[in-house]
Amino acid sequence: MTVVWVALGAAVGAPARYLTDRALLRLLPGRFPWGTFTVNVAGSFVLGLVSVTAGPGVTALVGVGFCGALTTYSTFAYETVALAQRRELAVAAVYLAGSVAAGLVAATLGRLLGLALRH
Repeated sequence: MTVVWVALGAAVGAPARYLTDRALLRLLPGRFPWGTFTVNVAGSFVLGLVSVTAGPGVTALVGVGFCGALTTYSTFAYETVALAQRRELAVAAVYLAGSVAAGLVAATLGRLLGLALRH
């Protein structure tokens, strides 16, 4: 049954990633990959929250399925390399450092919120 929960979560997460990316490309045109940045930070927050508040079924559905399909390390890596290859080194550096820092902060805040909700 766990694989079904993962698949259902992924069926929502993947389209959410795509739609978020498209919407942010229209709203915030430019060189910075706001779509990937946004879904990765949001997914980090949700995963941090779920990791301390949910049981195995919800963790499979939301943590593994939804967050796994919503977030994307491969696109983050590709976009960073593409920015560097286009000699947009400052944008690449901000994207790289900002993504890692914001993801860590978001995951920490999600966990802290989850712990506060449990008490």
